[in-house]
Amino acid sequence: MFKKFDEKESISGVQQLKSSVQKGIRARLLELYPHLDNYIDQILPKKDTFRIVKCHDHLEIMVNSAGDLLFFRHREGPWMPTLKLLHKYPFFVPMQQVDKGAIRFVLSGANIMCPGLTSANAKMSPSDKGQVVAIMAEGKEHALAIGITTLSTEDIAKVNKGVGVENCHYLNDGLWQMKAVK
Repeated sequence: MFKKFDEKESISGVQQLKSSVQKGIRARLLELYPHLDNYIDQILPKKDTFRIVKCHDHLEIMVNSAGDLLFFRHREGPWMPTLKLLHKYPFFVPMQQVDKGAIRFVLSGANIMCPGLTSANAKMSPSDKGQVVAIMAEGKEHALAIGITTLSTEDIAKVNKGVGVENCHYLNDGLWQMKAVK
């Protein structure tokens, strides 16, 4: 999603969010990520103003008044945390772990294949099809990527071939390198 993302060329506009829209997004985030309940006021303070950075390819990135990139989504899909936000609050998204052999592929933007999630050093948290997940790696402390499951974890284990998680945002991609939006 952000493989060929270029900050200067990809942004088409910035829009200030009305407070009613902000409330709706807050409610949707709490619905998607119930573990955020005690931290939502730190991430999205009620008195803060938020903007949506609109990009080509139907991408939207939510930023706060300081310009920090918080969440993003593609078309009308689910709001997903940026990796920088996920590194601060790593507990609110289910985690799937790949083995060391998959790291270089994930960091080049490849989707996560089912065998990479079912190998000996991989671990899967229960998740449904279409759920936002963090991609961890064996021996690493922070998430490498954020993606959306294409199958439930039960089906990933049964089928054990094909794409298990669609890679949406990974370390050092265009979104990771994007500067704060003032």
